[in-house]
Amino acid sequence: MAESDKVFAGSIPKFYDTLMVPLIFEAYATDMAALVAASSPGSVLETAAGSGVVTRALAPRLGADARYVVTDLNQPMLDYAATRQGAHSRIEWRQADALALPFEDASFDVVCCQFGAMFFPNRVAGYAEARRVLKPGGRLVFSVWDRIEENAFADDVTNAVATVFPQDPPRFLARTPHGYHDTALIREDLNRAGFTDIGIETHEKLSRAPSARDVATAYCQGTPLRNEIETRDASLLQLATERATEAIASRHGEQGPVAGKIQAHVIVAAG
Repeated sequence: MAESDKVFAGSIPKFYDTLMVPLIFEAYATDMAALVAASSPGSVLETAAGSGVVTRALAPRLGADARYVVTDLNQPMLDYAATRQGAHSRIEWRQADALALPFEDASFDVVCCQFGAMFFPNRVAGYAEARRVLKPGGRLVFSVWDRIEENAFADDVTNAVATVFPQDPPRFLARTPHGYHDTALIREDLNRAGFTDIGIETHEKLSRAPSARDVATAYCQGTPLRNEIETRDASLLQLATERATEAIASRHGEQGPVAGKIQAHVIVAAG
């Protein structure tokens, strides 16, 4: 994974939250919040919280006395998430690396992470840290995207942007968000981290947006794909967005709302 894959700064947090979150993250966040809250945990740690979509869904579901610590590696994303959350005194916001958590052993009933494990430089270390801070009987609940070919808009955008940079196509979406989809590898990594009870389910959903342009803008300007484009030639960001818009419109509808398949793995690990 390139270092630029982890940079969510500048205008990216706002574009990410206002465009990407409703496009692909909200529906899965609702499911994750329900899954985490089902066991009525007294303490929850969220890692790689991003702009806080899971936090907003989960906080109202937790008991009044529950401890909820929300972390992310990127301070700009965490700051943005806090501004979107509103007043929730139970939430503790902490900048933290999921591979070196600043918490004592056996501190939490649940550790949750929506679409963050793909960004871990060492996933086994990240899972081992989650297991370390879990209480006996605690659960790690997380999700990762399936391969890019099962996620229509991400695939369309990647192929379209490649036409702008044919000699050096930006591959952020395929390389990182959709680069950790092998369920056998996920199980192996969790086993190596010490988890023995592992359940994996694959969930297909439908991604919807008001227009093809909204989708293209979300991916090209609201994710680190923007960093890859601007590193190659910042003056071509708008052209790349236009190419992505055209590709999505041609496949999913020239006028009005568009919809495309998205697919992810949801994992619950214990032991």
